[in-house]
Amino acid sequence: MMISRYEFQFSFLSHSVSKIAMTIAAVLTFSHIVVQLFGQTIPDIFWPVFKDIGASFILIAAFAFAIAWFLKARPHNKPKHYAVIVFDIDGKETILPGLRTDFRNHDVAWSFMKQYKESYPFNNFALVSDVKKDRKKVMFRYI
Repeated sequence: MMISRYEFQFSFLSHSVSKIAMTIAAVLTFSHIVVQLFGQTIPDIFWPVFKDIGASFILIAAFAFAIAWFLKARPHNKPKHYAVIVFDIDGKETILPGLRTDFRNHDVAWSFMKQYKESYPFNNFALVSDVKKDRKKVMFRYI
């Protein structure tokens, strides 16, 4: 029995179509498995862990910020004694008789300094204090 030419072409074509269909089905099945695995299964397993890790990072960052803020915002030592130093035109330290130069309050010392500057315009005045136990004085204001 002989196969006609048309039957041969049809059997070859149906073989090719079935191979292509099986290849497409295999690719679609594999891609569905990959999408299912990486899109749902793995994230469902690791999402709670990543969520807890993210929450712990936020908590650690909040505590680090709070500790840094408390260390920076702790009260510093305010001076208990302020002095006004008088300088002449050449920048040399001088003493003007009758001027009050020792104060316990910054605002009062600054007020007296402004008054002295109006009274003695050719002199300069500096508001200084011993902030630390060093011998150097810290200058707060200069006019």
